[in-house]
Amino acid sequence: MRKLLIICTVLMTTLSFAQDKDKEREEKLKLEKATNYVYEGNELVDADNYISAEMEYRKAISKAPSVVAGSYNLGSTYYEKENYDEALYRLKLAADNSESKEEKHKIFHNIGNILMKQDLCEMAVESFKNALRNNPTDDETRYNLAIAKQCAEQQKKEKEKEEEKKDEDKEDENKDEEKKEDEKKQDPKDEGDQDKKEGDDEKDEEGKPKDEKDKGEGKEKEDNKQKGKPKPKPGQLSPQQIKNLLEAMNNQEQKVQEKINADKQKGVKVKPEKDW
Repeated sequence: MRKLLIICTVLMTTLSFAQDKDKEREEKLKLEKATNYVYEGNELVDADNYISAEMEYRKAISKAPSVVAGSYNLGSTYYEKENYDEALYRLKLAADNSESKEEKHKIFHNIGNILMKQDLCEMAVESFKNALRNNPTDDETRYNLAIAKQCAEQQKKEKEKEEEKKDEDKEDENKDEEKKEDEKKQDPKDEGDQDKKEGDDEKDEEGKPKDEKDKGEGKEKEDNKQKGKPKPKPGQLSPQQIKNLLEAMNNQEQKVQEKINADKQKGVKVKPEKDW
C-alpha cells in the first residue's frame, strides 16, 4: 500500500512537471510569435506602411501582452499619425507591463511629449519626472521637463486670470440684479412724494406759488422804483403839477387874447355896398 502511494505521488509530480513544461513552452512560443509580429511591424513602419504595421503590433499584443515592444511601437505609430489619445493609451499599457527602467524611461518620456502636444503641461511635468526617476542622466528629458514647467506655470496664470474675470463678471451681474430689485421694490408713493416735493419746491416758505411771489416781488420793486423818485413836500407843487399849471395858464391867456381881438373886430365900421 505504501509503495502504491509513493508511485502515485511520483506520477503526479511527473505529470505536474510535464504540464509546467508545456505551459512554459507554450508561453515561450507566444513570446516568439509576438516578437516576430513586432519585427514585421517595424519593417512596415520603415516602409511608411503604418496601417499594416498597426495590424502586426496588434497581433503581437494579442499573443503576448507582456511584450512591451508591441504596445510601445503601436503607441509610437499612433503618435506619428497624430492620434494622440490612442497613442497615450498604448504607451500607458506598455508602462504597466514594463519591468525595465530603461524601457520605463523611454515610455514616460514619450508620454510627456504626447501630453505636451495636447497642452496638458502639468501632467507632462509629472511624466517627465517619472522618466528621470528611471534615468536621471538623460539631458533631453531634463530639457523637456523645464519646458513643461514653464508651460504649466503660464497655464496656471491664465487660469487665475480667467477665474478673476469670471468673479468680476459675476459681481457685476449681482450688482445689476440688486439694482433691478431695488427699482422693483421702490414704493409708488415715493414717486408721488417726489412729485409733491418738486411742487413744494415751486412754493415759498409761506406756501404761495413762486410765480405769484415773483409777480408780487416785481410789483414791489416797481413801487420801490417809484418811491425812489423825490416826493413833493407839503405845500410845494411837484414838477408835473407846475407843468400842468403853466399849460392851463397859457391856454387861458390865449382865450383872453382871442376875445380881445374879437371885440376889436366888432368896433371897426364897414362901408355898405352901393345901391343901384
